[in-house]
Amino acid sequence: MPRSSLARFVFPDSLGTRPHACLAHSSYTPRRLSLMKILLADDDQAYRERLARALSRRGHEVLQARDGDHALFVAADPDIDAAILDLKMPGKNGMEVLRAMIKGRPSLRILIHTGYGSIASAMEAVRLGATDYLIKPTDADALLAALQRDGAANPLPEPETPSLERVEWEHIQRVIADCQGNISEAARVLGLHRRSLQRKLQKFPPPR
Repeated sequence: MPRSSLARFVFPDSLGTRPHACLAHSSYTPRRLSLMKILLADDDQAYRERLARALSRRGHEVLQARDGDHALFVAADPDIDAAILDLKMPGKNGMEVLRAMIKGRPSLRILIHTGYGSIASAMEAVRLGATDYLIKPTDADALLAALQRDGAANPLPEPETPSLERVEWEHIQRVIADCQGNISEAARVLGLHRRSLQRKLQKFPPPR
């Protein structure tokens, strides 16, 4: 999965399968995925345990971590295939954990999964090597699809890293598509003023 397709925000309404209005026409269809050992790090115990149960019901082995330091301890397991990291956790935050894990295993699939999303943090996660960046709450199927979108087996080939401007531009295009071309709604989702979004759209796509 090329990093130019990363940093895609997902806004489902719950841990179930009902998507945000902007994603009502998403083309994703759950499919059979390779079973994985997944590190799930989140300081919200109730949310973490619900998500862990949902992933386990789909046949995956889930190792839970309550904070960033605990996540790095659990990440020492060499059999871990993927990680789902909360952004804001006690101790080391998700970006710090991401940086440390990627340094040790550059091809590891890692999602940043946060309730405090922004374009800036999405681009930073991509720059550090995240596979994807999703906004809470996200259902288990969407998380698994993000981890295995291309169905490739680990280890992943090292993809070309796009420019941050390119990541931002492609992310904006996805949000607009998810909102069916509604610029006002897309601006609201992106946290931008409508005029600011229009100015960004008037620019040519930046080079990779």
